Amino acid sequence: MKSSSEKITLKETMQIHFRAYRDLRPYCPGAFASTAAYAAVNALGPYVTVYLSSQLINELAGARRPEILWPLVGLTLAVGAGLVLLTGALLHWKKAMTDRYEQAKEKIYTDKMLSLDYADVDKAETHDLLSQIRQNERWASWGFLMLLDAFGEMVGGAVGVLGAIVLTVSLFTLPVPSSAGQLTLLNHPLFVLLLVAALAGVTFLSPLCLNQGNKYWASLSEDAKFSNRFFRAFGFLGDEKETNLDIRMYNQQKISIPCLKHNFLFNTDGIVARTARGPMGGWMALGYSLSAVLTGLVYVFVCLKAWAGAFGVGSVTQYVGAVTALSTSVSTLVERVGILKSNTTFMRTIYQFLDIPNQMYQGSLTTEKRSDRQYEVEFRDVSFKYPGSSVWALRHVNMKFKVGERMAVVGENGSSKTTFIKLLCRLYDPQEGQILLNGIDIRKYNYRDYMNLFSVVFQDFQLLAQPLGANVAGAQTYDRAKVRQALEDAGFGDRLAKMPQGLDTMLYKEFATDGVDVSGGEAQKIAIARTLYKDAPFLILDEPTAALDPIAEAEIYSKFNEIAGDKTAVYISHRLSSCKFCDEIAVFDHGQIVQQGSHDRLLADEGGKYYALWMAQAQYYTAPAAQEA
Repeated sequence: MKSSSEKITLKETMQIHFRAYRDLRPYCPGAFASTAAYAAVNALGPYVTVYLSSQLINELAGARRPEILWPLVGLTLAVGAGLVLLTGALLHWKKAMTDRYEQAKEKIYTDKMLSLDYADVDKAETHDLLSQIRQNERWASWGFLMLLDAFGEMVGGAVGVLGAIVLTVSLFTLPVPSSAGQLTLLNHPLFVLLLVAALAGVTFLSPLCLNQGNKYWASLSEDAKFSNRFFRAFGFLGDEKETNLDIRMYNQQKISIPCLKHNFLFNTDGIVARTARGPMGGWMALGYSLSAVLTGLVYVFVCLKAWAGAFGVGSVTQYVGAVTALSTSVSTLVERVGILKSNTTFMRTIYQFLDIPNQMYQGSLTTEKRSDRQYEVEFRDVSFKYPGSSVWALRHVNMKFKVGERMAVVGENGSSKTTFIKLLCRLYDPQEGQILLNGIDIRKYNYRDYMNLFSVVFQDFQLLAQPLGANVAGAQTYDRAKVRQALEDAGFGDRLAKMPQGLDTMLYKEFATDGVDVSGGEAQKIAIARTLYKDAPFLILDEPTAALDPIAEAEIYSKFNEIAGDKTAVYISHRLSSCKFCDEIAVFDHGQIVQQGSHDRLLADEGGKYYALWMAQAQYYTAPAAQEA
């Protein structure tokens, strides 16, 4: 990916924005069509009005023929009314499509995130790229948002140039009559050439100056992103439910004042104000001043030719408006090209994100749909380290899952228990060794088919602010009887009976005033019901009960064990007492399996890691009993 500091060529500018147009158009085809239609009519409308008005004034200043005047008046009114209605209708269409365009732009990002390898989704760099894209949009609509705006401006500019040329040609072709004396000099080709050169020079210089000013604005994006992070972090401390307790206890709102004072970009002594008072403001002022000079030159030339008798007084309005509009339209085109060049830096960031390749092999074999659930998984000398890390998270792991087995994975925090599950579910691929399903490397299986073998409750599971039934099923349309049974099996039946709208009860209050908040334990039961509804051969609980007390955790695990049936169940827990009922326990330490066996066999090995972990936890429960004795 090119660095943002590299020189931006016109070729790259056009290529990257045309690519963006091709990528966005299928998501919202009406956005560009509506923008172009509105821009074209909006650009042509003033020319039509100016032309008809000039003809009307010429007739009033001349013969004043009623048979000419009244039709002109009627035509002017009709065309004016029609343009207002048409422009209004197109504007309504454009606004509707622009709203859809903004949603389409977000859908592109969402689709990319959902299609990425989980290894890339899990990277901080990926989320940082997406955060940069959105911060650039909030800063000055840089990126995809700028494309649609520039597209409309350039269509309007191009149409405006064509319309202005049509109305302006006669300004230079109508001669000053010989009776005008010295003013016949206005007919000399050299004079006309010099005037056209002056007009062209000012027309191009003005937007070039404005573009220089816009470059300073674009260069402030990094400072803007940093400032916006501060503003979002410290500007709304009192609004955040999660931080309110600490704010009340420690008056943390006082932290925000100096942070915002010294890091907010838009303070009167901030970098934006300094840049606006300095070079950015200077270039902008020069650009607008040149536009004013151009308008003056046009007025002088047109008025002199009208005074000399080259055309009627009504045509002054036509030519002044047309030439000024011509200059404005050309300036718009040049300025927008300059803005697109500045926008190219931000488009690079977008495509740095969208061009992240999928490197995980998806496989093609279909997993066996076995009614007997005879699936066997084997880790064969598996080693893994996270992308960008030089430290092995797992090293030489060897183990097999027996069909229908209840297996616990235990170990201290940081021993890579969750990493083991991520590899099992093929969220990552190991760098060394193989993971086999029924003797076949899992990389050869169709990725989605393989994922469907697993139901997992992760330790940081999430429920959505949606109806209870939809949360369990993961869909808006679902088997209600099956969802209800899953909730009852998960121990949520009593709570379900008390919910006002049953399965249609909204969880949480983000989108419904009558939404129901659920406790941590209730949320865990809903998450477990979700795994049961999926009805996958492998059920995995990855410390979802870490926030519960040992008794509550043991109850959930024992209940889950009852309803797991013939499925293979894997439990990850930091509390060893919750896993005594398991057939097999794998003890992890520093990314390796150091022990494996039943609870009784592992506890009998007093020199082993399991025994040390068990005794370290048991002392908190046996000590009170010893004191009472």
